[in-house]
Amino acid sequence: MADITTQVLVIGTGPAGSATAALLASYGVDVMVVNRYRWLANSPRAHITNQRTMEVLRDLGAEVEHEAYLHATPKELMGNNIFCTSIAGEELGRLATWGTAPESAAEHALSSPCAMNDLPQTFMEPLLFKTACARGAQGRMSCEYLSHVQDADGVTATLRDRLTGHDLTVRAQYLVGADGGNSLVAEHAGIPLEGQMGIGGSINLLCRMDLSRYVAHRPSVLYWVMQPGSNVGGIGMGVVRMVRPWNEWLISWGYDISQPRPELTEDQAKGIIRQLVGDPDIAIDLTAISYWTVNNVYATHMQNGRVFVMGDAAHRHPPSNGLGSNTSIQDAFNLAWKLSMVLKGEAGPALLDSYSAERAPIAKQIVTRANKSIPEFGPIFAALGMDGSFDHDRIQANMDGRCDTTPAATAQRAALRQAIAHKKYEFDAHGVEMNQRYRSAAIVTDGQAEPAFARDAELHYAPTTWPGARLPHTWVYDKDGNRLSTLDLCGRGQFTLLTGIGGEAWVDAARAMGIPIRTHVIGPRRPVNDPSGDWARASEIADAGCLLIRPDHHVCWRSPDMVADPAAALNRVLTTILGK
Repeated sequence: MADITTQVLVIGTGPAGSATAALLASYGVDVMVVNRYRWLANSPRAHITNQRTMEVLRDLGAEVEHEAYLHATPKELMGNNIFCTSIAGEELGRLATWGTAPESAAEHALSSPCAMNDLPQTFMEPLLFKTACARGAQGRMSCEYLSHVQDADGVTATLRDRLTGHDLTVRAQYLVGADGGNSLVAEHAGIPLEGQMGIGGSINLLCRMDLSRYVAHRPSVLYWVMQPGSNVGGIGMGVVRMVRPWNEWLISWGYDISQPRPELTEDQAKGIIRQLVGDPDIAIDLTAISYWTVNNVYATHMQNGRVFVMGDAAHRHPPSNGLGSNTSIQDAFNLAWKLSMVLKGEAGPALLDSYSAERAPIAKQIVTRANKSIPEFGPIFAALGMDGSFDHDRIQANMDGRCDTTPAATAQRAALRQAIAHKKYEFDAHGVEMNQRYRSAAIVTDGQAEPAFARDAELHYAPTTWPGARLPHTWVYDKDGNRLSTLDLCGRGQFTLLTGIGGEAWVDAARAMGIPIRTHVIGPRRPVNDPSGDWARASEIADAGCLLIRPDHHVCWRSPDMVADPAAALNRVLTTILGK
């Protein structure tokens, strides 16, 4: 007999694992989440927090969303990516990023009720873990996963209590591996992976120093230092990342992974920091030196029977584009409601197959995009004459040449502007963050054609209610005049049906379906009104049509208008989606 029983066992308390535990606990599922360490995140690793992730926190409750904003650096201070010769030195160029350019800011404001921000993992992870435990999850630290065996009825995992050294067994109906880029759960479950680990090496220096006099007037998350003659990054590039404005910083650069790893002393590390800052007298409190590798790996399938993987266990990539923790939390949002409904008998186990069908393509997409962003620095190096050689005098002369009045200098300046502008594919890729459209058995299109993207799908979000897409956000109002997002009408572990005046028969049909379905009739003199008409335009259906929304805000079916037998239509769709 197992020492502990639970419905779901989650391995790992990072963004993916803690979000899964928080969501499952919120849905009333018995969940246990374990961490092999005695601490939560001890470095600020992941930090960019996009709108879709904030929508997940909003779904967990206003208190969770508000606490995230309380600790986050707001979008306005994420500002411009700065390219410079040092923090105190010459600025080479800048790029408005993360939705701060006027046209991008408007697109962000129209797309979501939530704002992008910078929330280091040292704040995000405790917030999610605390939420999970406060809502009933069993959290256990210093508890290491060793192995698991699954059978037709569940999974038996062997864990080790690292405080006592004793092993224990946990019997769960489902196991979730959120145990990072070296996931043992993924290995033991035989999860198929494609790509290559360890394609590059990187060094991080975490420190405190006051750079406000150099940066407060040009706020940014990332300062890219191009410095010929330095020993940073081979050709002389390092990144100075803001952790907290403007006195906590993470300095990062790459090293040749085919060579022995550099082992820095504290004095050497401080010397590199002062070199990148460009101030030989800056006071530095060095708090950590760490090493990590650049990976290019994704799971082609994220499930084996009753075992699932998510987060870095399923998609392992560099921090480019800021997609890591965001995709991890969104993995959790996709899986948690499905586990909940299956465990409550509201859906059949076949529903769980849709998790991999929907999220594995996203894993491949974001790993590909993040790794593609690295060589996109090449044109910047080329425009500056940083050609990879170690002739630093020649490199400096090439950089200086852009200030001349010659035709060659004019072309060089244009090439640099164009190369920096192209980095919006890394630093303002709103479409990558928001254009996730699912295709699986948990989506019923009834043959409705997917709308084409009118603009670049990596750069621009294209709202649609085509089944598989996330429900578009517009502002609507309750009977007291309070403003609500259409996303606020949905989620929280339940299906939602949205219709308009003339669609009341859909509401009656939903009440007879045998599972909780939240319903809203939107229109004048109804509990929810659309005085601006924005929802009527965004819904892409007639007033008497309906949209069926999953608990993760994705449209799973739509009827453009009323049908002869709405109960039969809704029953057909739910039977298909829920796999009953």
